[in-house]
Amino acid sequence: MNLNDSDSGLVHRCRAGDQSAWRELVGRHTRRVFAIAYRYLGRVEDAEDLTQEVFVKVYQGLDRYRERDGAFPAWLGTVARNHAIDRYRQRREELLRARDEPFLEQLPSRADGPYQALERSERVRLVHRGLQALPANIREPLVMCDLQGLAYEDIAEALGVPLGTVKSRINRGRVELAKRLLGRVRR
Repeated sequence: MNLNDSDSGLVHRCRAGDQSAWRELVGRHTRRVFAIAYRYLGRVEDAEDLTQEVFVKVYQGLDRYRERDGAFPAWLGTVARNHAIDRYRQRREELLRARDEPFLEQLPSRADGPYQALERSERVRLVHRGLQALPANIREPLVMCDLQGLAYEDIAEALGVPLGTVKSRINRGRVELAKRLLGRVRR
């Protein structure tokens, strides 16, 4: 492999404005960046979007890459991982904010009277409290599954835990939430 075929040769050519070198770099590393994005986000569409964002960021910051800092694939992987972690955290914060919003509430139907609306509001409040009382490692997969409708496999990818762990946490979360809700009702 000559210098022009290596990643460092391609980076050098990219810095000189060679668009074909950039296409070659992107072609070589798209699968790896996508895999990193998918591992953190768990959805193909989100991983595709993030992959494009990572390459835009890399292209804009190509002058900051130094070979003494490591091989290009390692640097690219670090950029992709950091960007994916940022996106995952952002999604998690949105999920936590949504938890505080009345996402379980539905508009009362016209047939509902004031008592039914009050009852529905009380149930929503109790479920919110019950969810907030659960430990985060149990609450997150439960919310992702039962409220967001994500598949177990997607949750496992997003949280970076084995599928069996996701299933057991969701089951434990449902049991704990039911205990808390039943304890409230019986009082």
